[in-house]
Amino acid sequence: MPHSVSLISTIAAGLGLALIFGFAAVRLRLPALVGYLLAGVIIGPFTPGFVADAGIASQLAEIGVMLLMFGVGLHFSLSDLLAVRKIAVPGAVVQMTVATALGMGVAHGWGWNLGGALVFGLSLSCASTVVLLRALESRGIVDTINGRIAVGWLVVEDLAMVLVLVLLPPLGSWLSGKGATDVDALWKLIGLTLLQVGGFVALMLLVGRRFFPWMLWQVQRTGSRELFTLCVVAAAVSIAFGATALFGVSFALGAFFAGMVMRESEFSHRAAQESLPLRDAFAVLFFVSVGMLFDPWVLIERPLQVLAVVGIIVVGKTVAAGLLVTAFRYPLNTALTVSASLAQIGEFSFILVGLGASLGLLPPEGQSLVLAGALISMALNPLVFKAVEPFQQWILAKSALARKLEARDDPMAELPPTTEAKYLSHHVVLVGYGRVGRRIATALSANHIPFVVAEQNRELVERLRAQGLAAVSGDAVDPVVLIQAHIAKARMLVIATPDTLDVRQMIATARALNPGIETVVRTHNEAEATLLDSEHAGRIFLGEQELAQSMTRHVLERSGASLSQSQGV
Repeated sequence: MPHSVSLISTIAAGLGLALIFGFAAVRLRLPALVGYLLAGVIIGPFTPGFVADAGIASQLAEIGVMLLMFGVGLHFSLSDLLAVRKIAVPGAVVQMTVATALGMGVAHGWGWNLGGALVFGLSLSCASTVVLLRALESRGIVDTINGRIAVGWLVVEDLAMVLVLVLLPPLGSWLSGKGATDVDALWKLIGLTLLQVGGFVALMLLVGRRFFPWMLWQVQRTGSRELFTLCVVAAAVSIAFGATALFGVSFALGAFFAGMVMRESEFSHRAAQESLPLRDAFAVLFFVSVGMLFDPWVLIERPLQVLAVVGIIVVGKTVAAGLLVTAFRYPLNTALTVSASLAQIGEFSFILVGLGASLGLLPPEGQSLVLAGALISMALNPLVFKAVEPFQQWILAKSALARKLEARDDPMAELPPTTEAKYLSHHVVLVGYGRVGRRIATALSANHIPFVVAEQNRELVERLRAQGLAAVSGDAVDPVVLIQAHIAKARMLVIATPDTLDVRQMIATARALNPGIETVVRTHNEAEATLLDSEHAGRIFLGEQELAQSMTRHVLERSGASLSQSQGV
């Protein structure tokens, strides 16, 4: 029996307590991350009792960072980002700038130097992708326009933070005021760093995106699940380590690009699934190790500073984001959803404060303040999301300005006067232009059936208009949107959005304006389909049922069954 079991005791205590506190957090309807962070606090050096090995926990956290960033890269879709780029890119940049400026302002007031204030401000500017995705999934709005904008916004934040992590080490001595202020030398250092990063990125895009998918294919041909999982994890960790050793790039950036090149493989979805358990386990250890850095006494010794941090995260960021989304002429509900999504901080904040502390930029209390802000904002985030709809109803009832903004003129919110008559009567109103809606629209066009698209994504409506299609921007739950789509004279309403929460209201509006209209609804929830059918909501298409029928029909036809038998499935 070995005398030193620090590794085993650290993993056992970390995972065991993370399970207990994570379970408790979920039962209290809080993100499990809050429980993981609390588990770290319990086994950290600032609380009595068992203290885990901080050095081992730090190395386990590095592996967690690699696998977390690998997962982000594996799911990173450039096309999804481009679909909302007009709002997500400028919105994320401006919002991060505002939050960073607020953080730097309060840090300067506390007497911190430039480097500490900058790291502190940046750490408050980026939200947690993990917390956001879980919040959107729990509400079933990941694939809605609000969900896509929020996810795209955070992808831009993640990319910006990757750049910050790359540039911070060469700027560390200058920001701390301890190094030389030779501007030429500083620019050379930055240029060398960017050159190294550029070399790594070029190598990954030119060689890695061909080699690693090919390697994944070769391993998959062996039929061994263990080898496939090992290939995925080995690629993530090896590329991250090689990027650091050869190019001076951070583990985070290396792992991110490892995920990106793996995405080029046809087995990327399987790679994500196979590596998920290991990624989740090390991600938990990462959050536990972060919690070990938190000193709970900061809540007692610096309550006003903690309150200021929480204020910047929950109020400052949300107000800035809400104003930006509203300025881009998106509905109030979209502005509130995006704002709620950003009312917390997470993974990159922890990575950044750890890097800032290691470079000597961030004072010890800075880490604890950021961690306190993370814990409190994550705990409050579910409540913020729940408050979106009641707050929207309240502000529309109380504020004339809110009603004016909601009802303001928008050229994309109504069909132009030059719209052909065939789009104004006996047409199809298609709600949603996602994966399903796009295929329906293609089939309608191919059969010369006129239709009008009602879509929340204003940028998508602009593109549809440019292609000569009839489209209006807005949420079809709002009767005005269906009126602008000329629902009163339409022959059919097709609801192709994945969100079925407001389907009844859309159908009620359509039937009030056009009692004889035929309705077609898409859903993936059997209970929802049964309820809609009982309410005579029209023709209901349940995703799994339609898929099973199509597959069964194909099997019967290929097996020699008669046409009548296959059609009776």
